[in-house]
Amino acid sequence: MTNNTIKHLGIVESIQGSHLSVRIVQTSACAACSAKGHCSSADSKDKIIDIIDTAVSSYQVGERVMVVGEMSMGMMAVVLAFIIPFVLLIFSLFLFMALIGNELYAALLSLAILIPYYFILWLNKTRLKQKFSFTIKPINN
Repeated sequence: MTNNTIKHLGIVESIQGSHLSVRIVQTSACAACSAKGHCSSADSKDKIIDIIDTAVSSYQVGERVMVVGEMSMGMMAVVLAFIIPFVLLIFSLFLFMALIGNELYAALLSLAILIPYYFILWLNKTRLKQKFSFTIKPINN
């Protein structure tokens, strides 16, 4: 049975009302490898995750917490950011090639199709922010 959650160790950076900012270290899969000192592809970077939690009073700035998200959120993010735009791009390219016949104009129009798609995503960012929400759990030492 597979685990359907994504977990990252984080540190509470700031607390404002019911809003927490948690810093996590995002590492590539090979960053934990023992040979990472001899390899140029190992990398890691800090990310700030915004979390809304009603139990904010139980956390303090600097406290270590576990940031938890559903695996389905990651899959949905990949679909929205990469799969759907790719399908739109390919479909519109073939459609414009059949209608126009000019490769340059068909390619430019296909790329232009992505502008309204990403604009619609931007207009729905508050709804998406609710859908892609993380929770935190205290770490018991």
